[in-house]
Amino acid sequence: MAPRQHSTITLEKVKSYVDQLLDVIEIIDPTYLKSKWIEVEQEARQIPNELHKVRLGIIYHEVALNLTFLSKSNYRGYAQKSFDLLSELVKDPRTTPELLPVVCAYRASALSLVGAETKKIRLLGEAFVLFEETIRKYATVSCAPEFLRGSVAENLPWFFFRKRRAAQHDFQSIIDKYQKNTDYADAKTMSFTYWAWANQHQTKKHREQSLHYLELAIQLDPSYQAGRDKAETLKKKLSGISR
Repeated sequence: MAPRQHSTITLEKVKSYVDQLLDVIEIIDPTYLKSKWIEVEQEARQIPNELHKVRLGIIYHEVALNLTFLSKSNYRGYAQKSFDLLSELVKDPRTTPELLPVVCAYRASALSLVGAETKKIRLLGEAFVLFEETIRKYATVSCAPEFLRGSVAENLPWFFFRKRRAAQHDFQSIIDKYQKNTDYADAKTMSFTYWAWANQHQTKKHREQSLHYLELAIQLDPSYQAGRDKAETLKKKLSGISR
């Protein structure tokens, strides 16, 4: 079922909900993730409301990404759990419209993780159809659709070169919108975004811009919870090349 379009959705309204989700989005510390996972499941059991269901769907996505997909551990099935939970929200006409940009974006990303876990390439294609639909409807009011599609695209094998091109478009698009309005994306997302752009543009032609973006990625992540570690490594590499 396609996500609904709501003409009344604004960036400000979406941001008010995203601010309540930041602690479960883009978690890179496995220890913190495991602790937060337990906490979010307890919240969802004790107060089974819409927001806690969204938080649970997102934390399952993070478990799938960091404990199943990236670490190749035994935490299997959480991508499917995430997709199923978020699909229920998409299909429910009572779902708060301002939550849909994030819900739909994470739903598409979760489906791509199901495809990776089950090695069903057709699911990746279906995920990109969902991404395209979500970007078309919600990219003006939320960075989540382009950020998550870009994140999926940049990690695909080289032979998915057509889909990999989406990453360059998506991260540039986020930067463009953020530079016009810093409320468009949170600091953590922008730290990852600036690093991703620089990682894709390592040639001499783009080196000055890449180094600038890497410095921004570092400044936006003082506690090493986002792109700072990778940004510092890449900055050292590019600085050495530029000398």
